[in-house]
Amino acid sequence: MNNLSILPILSEKSYQLSLNKNCYVFLISKKYNKIELAKIIEKNYKVEVKNVNIANLKGKKKRVISITGKRQSNQVGYRNNTKRAFVYLKEGFKIPIFDAIEEETKKEEKAQKNFDKIADKELKKAEKKPRKILGSRKSKEKEE
Repeated sequence: MNNLSILPILSEKSYQLSLNKNCYVFLISKKYNKIELAKIIEKNYKVEVKNVNIANLKGKKKRVISITGKRQSNQVGYRNNTKRAFVYLKEGFKIPIFDAIEEETKKEEKAQKNFDKIADKELKKAEKKPRKILGSRKSKEKEE
């Protein structure tokens, strides 16, 4: 069985499903059923599958305009039909599909915390130093 016929879908919606419901979305070949798919995912990712739901999605209807010489003709075309699998994992198991995204968000949060610390230090330094007002009478009298 070929791994290229089972591809994870990386979108915002599938990322939220993986965080909230421990559900991962795959684009699969039309030949797979729920049982085969569960076995393949358990074998490849070393996880335990709780449930598998499959959705057959019809391709969208698209208008195609072909121009030959002075003639135009409107034709109807369709995108490919797809089959998606929603794989629910048991608690404690995780597939490392979105690890790069999670690492990036952690790095951004860490950088933001460091930036906030530096900004707080600068504000405290600015509050401690008294300001000199140029051209004021008090500064002129002290100089004389």
